[in-house]
Amino acid sequence: EVQLVESGGGLVQAGGSLRLSCAASGFTFDDYVVGWFRQAPGKEREGVSFISSTLDIYYADSVKGRFTISSDNAKNTVYLQMNNLKPEDTAVYYCVADIWLNSLVAGRADYWGQGTQVTVSS
Repeated sequence: EVQLVESGGGLVQAGGSLRLSCAASGFTFDDYVVGWFRQAPGKEREGVSFISSTLDIYYADSVKGRFTISSDNAKNTVYLQMNNLKPEDTAVYYCVADIWLNSLVAGRADYWGQGTQVTVSS
């Protein structure tokens, strides 16, 4: 059974930091690109950041310079370090995985986690 289990969301003030974790199981981690979508109420889903086992990395323009994605292949876990958070970063963050980076950038994913809420207060 494929599982993507997120953790690390919460409430933080603007300018603060959070680190999200995504623990993956049930598929060959090294064969997949893993990362994060986010969805805020009334807004379109946005691809935030993705990382492959060969360290191809994508960041949305809205988070470049503030968010850093990394992976620990020994633990089948991907991390998203979020610094200098802004109220507009408030959303449910979903861990996602797909064979192709281009699919994730286009908003499609083979596998999804349940999501974790990130709320940034002003």
